[in-house]
Amino acid sequence: IFVIFYFLLIRPQQKRAKEHRQMLENIKKGDKVITSGGIYGVVESVGTNTLTLKIAENVKVKFGKGNIAAIRPPSEED
Repeated sequence: IFVIFYFLLIRPQQKRAKEHRQMLENIKKGDKVITSGGIYGVVESVGTNTLTLKIAENVKVKFGKGNIAAIRPPSEED
């Protein structure tokens, strides 16, 4: 039973967590991202644990890196 749980639950979850960590390490200024709360923004600056996102003209918000859900592909419209 443990082997079944490992291959169906634990292993895929570890793989997703590893991919998310790598994505967070590779975020750079100018990347378009989506937060876990659904806010779309452009990375203005990157700190060790935080990001500053530009979400509108003259509106910048600071987020924790862990709150970034995805990097948007360049082909996606704003």
